[in-house]
Amino acid sequence: MLHPERPSTDQTAGFRHGPDYTLEAGLAEKGYQLIAGADEAGRGPLAGPVVAAAVVLNPDDIPSGLNDSKKLTAKRREELFDEIAVASRAVCWHAANHATIDRINIRQASLRAMAMALGGLQTGCDHALIDGRDVPPGLSVPALAVIKGDGRSLSIAAASIVAKVMRDRMMLRADIKFPAFGFAGHKGYGSARHLAAIREQGPCPLHRHSFSPMKDA
Repeated sequence: MLHPERPSTDQTAGFRHGPDYTLEAGLAEKGYQLIAGADEAGRGPLAGPVVAAAVVLNPDDIPSGLNDSKKLTAKRREELFDEIAVASRAVCWHAANHATIDRINIRQASLRAMAMALGGLQTGCDHALIDGRDVPPGLSVPALAVIKGDGRSLSIAAASIVAKVMRDRMMLRADIKFPAFGFAGHKGYGSARHLAAIREQGPCPLHRHSFSPMKDA
């Protein structure tokens, strides 16, 4: 791997209709061969883990239709998840559970999960593109933080899909274990049904006690 450089942030506003491979191609021209995109899902929910993923796409076999996971249907995310798993050079995901979130806060838990996902890539990587404003500390490779990166970089978009699908699957399992909270529907976000269930049942073991309304109680 190359020696790490100072982390930087891409402040350029993107006016695309969707993500493309421009950032990756620019890095490839500089000699980087294994470029990973990293993103997370689940910063906002009141329960469950935050899940991060890292993906090294194969530039010769990029699945069609990659986009910010929030702009895709659940069915389309599942389809693309399978295509990403087959076509990519490497895929890795990591979850930071509710207890970790409560202990170190959601921002730090998200960054740690992204660092773990990047570190777990089978091929490794020699440069990372990170969704958002922050680069996880301690990376062994240079990295660029890309604001709204899941709508700008195909690699980050792929990571956003993997992270979202994995987290949704976890919350579907949580719904089986704690059916009173309706996790299958809202995936832990603060919907009216979810908030009503917390008031009626009290929090379950998957709730984040550093988040309101648990924190307020």
